Amino acid sequence: MSKDAYIHKLLPGEPGSPLVFALHGTGGDENQLLGFARDLVPGATIIAPRGDVSEMGSARFFRRTGEGVYDMDDLARATAKMAGFVKAQVEAANPSEVFALGYSNGANILASVLFAAPDLFDAVALMHPLIPFAPDIKGSLEGRRVLITAGRRDPICPPDMTSRLDAYLRDAGANVRLEWHEGGHEVRPQEIEAMKRFFAGTEQGK
Repeated sequence: MSKDAYIHKLLPGEPGSPLVFALHGTGGDENQLLGFARDLVPGATIIAPRGDVSEMGSARFFRRTGEGVYDMDDLARATAKMAGFVKAQVEAANPSEVFALGYSNGANILASVLFAAPDLFDAVALMHPLIPFAPDIKGSLEGRRVLITAGRRDPICPPDMTSRLDAYLRDAGANVRLEWHEGGHEVRPQEIEAMKRFFAGTEQGK
């Protein structure tokens, strides 16, 4: 897969720095999380792709037939495409570490890539993911660090689904940290602080 498989933006980082993939939510684009990712991991190279699916004009990474109802065939297509894109970018950059973060739809495609290719990333932050299916994890997530952030009153991502994803990842061997706030689908300051600590490696899963 080409490293130009997606329209994307790249912020060059310092030599030997981590490579961070930043995946936007529905209706966002390659600009949504670009600066945010740079703030989270100063000095890193940031790559932010734009979703290749349009839902009534809103960019997404895979199709759905309703809220929380995924087109699983298109999710499989998108997962393979994103995994190939990440691999090509990593081979070109030869970074010290590979991180990724995603919000909402971006978190969902990122989680699917993590299930399909557990060895791609060293650390992954999933902001408000919704995985309404039992994942088929292709191998072990042993040694992989995962942060999940979520709202206890999120109308899009019910807390029980978040807890189920947490359990799936732990069962596969991942070192998972689950950070809750009392709100909904919005990103709150405590999430941002948790992500800074997570990518800095100062907070372990529990």
